[in-house]
Amino acid sequence: MDDLPDTVERLAARLEALERRVEALEHPAPALSASAAQQAGAGPATEAAEGFSLQQAGGAFPVLGKALLGIAGAYLLRAVAESSSLPRLAIAAIAIAYALLWLVGAARVQAGAWFASAVYAGTSALILAPMLWELTLGFRVLQPAAAAGILGVFVLAASALAWKRDLAPVFWVANGTAAVAALALGIATHQLLPFIAALLLMALIAEAAAERNHELSVRPLVAVAVDLAVWALIFIYSSPPSTRQEYPGIGAAGLLWPGCVLFSMYAASVTVRTALHGQKITVFETVQAMAAFLLAASSVLYLEPRSGGVALGVACLLLSAACYALAFAIFEGSEGGRNRRIFGFWAAGLLLAGAVLGLPEFWMTVCLGAAAIGATVLGVRMNRATLEFHGMAFLLGAAMASGLPGYVFQSLAGTLPVSLAGSVAAASACALLCYAAGTPAGNENWRRQLLRLVPAALAAGALAALTVDGLFWLVSLRISSGAQPVAFLRTLTLCALALALAFGGCRLRRVELTRIAYATLGFVAVKLLFEDLRQGHLEFIAASIFLFAIALLTVPRLGRMGRKA
Repeated sequence: MDDLPDTVERLAARLEALERRVEALEHPAPALSASAAQQAGAGPATEAAEGFSLQQAGGAFPVLGKALLGIAGAYLLRAVAESSSLPRLAIAAIAIAYALLWLVGAARVQAGAWFASAVYAGTSALILAPMLWELTLGFRVLQPAAAAGILGVFVLAASALAWKRDLAPVFWVANGTAAVAALALGIATHQLLPFIAALLLMALIAEAAAERNHELSVRPLVAVAVDLAVWALIFIYSSPPSTRQEYPGIGAAGLLWPGCVLFSMYAASVTVRTALHGQKITVFETVQAMAAFLLAASSVLYLEPRSGGVALGVACLLLSAACYALAFAIFEGSEGGRNRRIFGFWAAGLLLAGAVLGLPEFWMTVCLGAAAIGATVLGVRMNRATLEFHGMAFLLGAAMASGLPGYVFQSLAGTLPVSLAGSVAAASACALLCYAAGTPAGNENWRRQLLRLVPAALAAGALAALTVDGLFWLVSLRISSGAQPVAFLRTLTLCALALALAFGGCRLRRVELTRIAYATLGFVAVKLLFEDLRQGHLEFIAASIFLFAIALLTVPRLGRMGRKA
């Protein structure tokens, strides 16, 4: 009983302490100042940051540990395969299923755990690729076609697992590993076609992902792998048979379909993305489409040289028409400027290639000349410099195909007589019509002036050559031909041409004619030194120098009159 007062006092003290704590919780103290709060919170924040980094590191170590366990399991399977205690085909099936299970694990990680997803996908790839190499080349359990099919199934499974959640690490690792493995196995086994088919499947999946705007695209890597595989096929089977005895024999259809399918796939992808979805063509798509076309064309020309050239030429002409339709019907407008330029460039190149490959000389000249006239007229009416440049390119192609530059050189500086071919006459007429269809360049930029200068120069050269041939024919009817009349007739024709060009440039305000007139005077000066003065006939030399002097006095005056006008 004596301790009762002390016990009551202790209880009362504890009650008072509890009351103070409750009051403090119900009425918290005012907030500390900013500086005090920073000082007070510095320690806990630092501890939290340290704890977060340690937590991240602690989360990465278990992931790496699990991956190493997976690699250890793969080595165990290989040891069992070497021991021959079980059928190797069964071990191969177990190994493939084991790799696919790791791929499923990579796709089932939590959202945002990209590190774990990439590590597990890499583990799956590191299990599958060496195992396929051993089973195909070492143990000879799998045929090359079966190995290619397994790689295709692996990529399909990875794409299906990564598609919905946009698991880019899974897609990248699976496709990249499968592409490299397919290329390596195709070269090592000398069986290229099955692995090319697997690579084409990967490229198709990558293009489908890009079309749906999934951030999964591994297009450049897969495209490079399939391009190299198709190029290896063309290089190997276009070489002499004695150098490829280790490779199986393949028919023409088997050799042609990889390049044709590759080009068709990328052409369809680019067309759908640009024409249907309204997207701008990328640098990768531009380069890859041209690479695929070159591979397809090379396969046709090298692997089927007898009839492949004509078929390829016809295909180029049809593709050119399609590209022109897309460029100036679908991509018309400011938003499709890049697409219009690139498709227009492709159309012009395909038209030139188709004419060269699929048409004989005369009809090639006629076709390119007609295309030059049409492109020039449409370019002037639509105010499209691109079309006018195409017309200039087609005109140059027609001139080269007909031999017009050689004919002009032989007539003005070579050996006469020169026979006039029908293709040369057609190219000359096309040059004259193209120049007539154009508008005066005036003070426009050098590109526009070049568009007028090229057809004017071709037409002037053709006219001078035809005039020299005509004069030589008339003179040869009266007197015996020799070197002296030919040199004088050439000088007479060129001086008259220079005067006519200068006068036309002055009256028609076409500066390109005046420039060609000055260039003609320079050619006459060189010709006097190397042809007229070396002939030794004094009266013809005097007449040539007199004509050249008159031209030198008159052409600059006409040029100044044109500039003043």
